Amino acid sequence: MKNTVTAYFNRSAERTVVQRRSIGKYGLLLAFILLCVLLSLLTPRFLTVANLTIIVTQVSINALLAFGVTFVILTGGIDLSLGSMVAVTGVVAATFAHPDTYPLVVPIGVGLLAGVLFGALNGFVITRSRVAPFIVTLGTMTIGRGLALIISKGRPISNLSDGFNFIGGGHLFGIPFPIIILLIAFGVCSLILNKTVLGRYIYAIGGNEQAARASGIQVSRVKMWVYTISGLLAAVAGIVLTSRITTGQPNAGVGFELSAIAAAIIGGTSTSGGSGTMAGTFIGALLIGVISNGLDLLNVTSYYQQVVMGAIIIGAVVLDGLNRKRL
Repeated sequence: MKNTVTAYFNRSAERTVVQRRSIGKYGLLLAFILLCVLLSLLTPRFLTVANLTIIVTQVSINALLAFGVTFVILTGGIDLSLGSMVAVTGVVAATFAHPDTYPLVVPIGVGLLAGVLFGALNGFVITRSRVAPFIVTLGTMTIGRGLALIISKGRPISNLSDGFNFIGGGHLFGIPFPIIILLIAFGVCSLILNKTVLGRYIYAIGGNEQAARASGIQVSRVKMWVYTISGLLAAVAGIVLTSRITTGQPNAGVGFELSAIAAAIIGGTSTSGGSGTMAGTFIGALLIGVISNGLDLLNVTSYYQQVVMGAIIIGAVVLDGLNRKRL
């Protein structure tokens, strides 16, 4: 009789855990859908093809950054240098993107290389010095901003080629090219996280770094990879942004790291690492974009928008903490 009762309560506890995980998995999607329905009722301009296209195009840069920082947060780290990397890679790419100078592959390749090197620098310092990622990336954030100003001499770099400007402003089969880049990046990042050994190692390190190290996982090498991937995606975002505004701005990307981290956290990526998905991060980025767009359509000033976004971030972190305690 005692064993029967114990088994009953164990099954009940397991069902509760599954239910809570299901709520965490689908609750964000449900909230996103309800928000879209609400905004469509409040303003007829929201649920139009043109406006939805604008939202996804605007979200593309933040989502690219959020995909990269999701890898980092899953290992229990953080990357505050994303905004500066956007500026550095943007001005580096713009320097080589003037008409009738270099083939298009050169500014793209140089910009991506700059992001990879910057991300690898973050990973190298963090893994070799054992200094907290918050401190290291805070320092490289300042270094990156300074480099952007040095390279550009403190001035915007303009007169970019039509081919380069197509990256952020062109259309392919009627679809804005930034959206195509976004979807490709989402597919590749999801594949890495869900179908590769690297993805399994990332989750293992975030879940329990000491256990991962004891099981033979080369933690330092994995962390090098995640920060390098974050730098690469920041470079893609920097190139898209530079192309979209048709100038390399040394002051571009200010505060972008906060929006990217917010998208990942709102999307269900645990701040303690080991839990999260690219799909959740994508929805989190879309949710931020929809809220911003909806408030614009409702003529709410940007001051109030910042208050709303801050409250949402705090709420997401609080819910993450409560879910971890319950599970």
